[in-house]
Amino acid sequence: MLKTMNQKISIFLILFSSGYLYLTYNLKEYPYVPVDSDLVPKLLGFLLIGLAILLFFDKSSETEEEKEKRKVPGKELLVLLAVGVMILAYIFLLEILGFLLATALFVFFCSWFLGYKKWKSNLLVSLIFPSVLYYLFNYLLQIRLPQGILPF
Repeated sequence: MLKTMNQKISIFLILFSSGYLYLTYNLKEYPYVPVDSDLVPKLLGFLLIGLAILLFFDKSSETEEEKEKRKVPGKELLVLLAVGVMILAYIFLLEILGFLLATALFVFFCSWFLGYKKWKSNLLVSLIFPSVLYYLFNYLLQIRLPQGILPF
């Protein structure tokens, strides 16, 4: 039944996004906010299912050259694993430290690890980017992000 790699990936993505959507429907609802915290995750889950269905019916076939490109060298695999660990640490620290601190630390250390060595620019971006996002979500969209140990 599943002949191509696209179909196999599509089935995995549909199952993954179904589980993801199940979890988003179990998110806590907040009273007195115009846009609840589950809106964006639900939209992303349904978008992923839609794109996975399109991928399932994609007729393009994979050439030998594309199969070779899919092989990941060992050194790059270690980099992917390290970034994955950083993402897991970010998820774990998000509620504890809050969105601003956790995101700033994640952006700074992940960029530094991936080779961006201009620490002044890296520091500015890692402070400004989460601050702008926090302001947009909390004050303009009225979607509460975890504040963590910060008083605001």
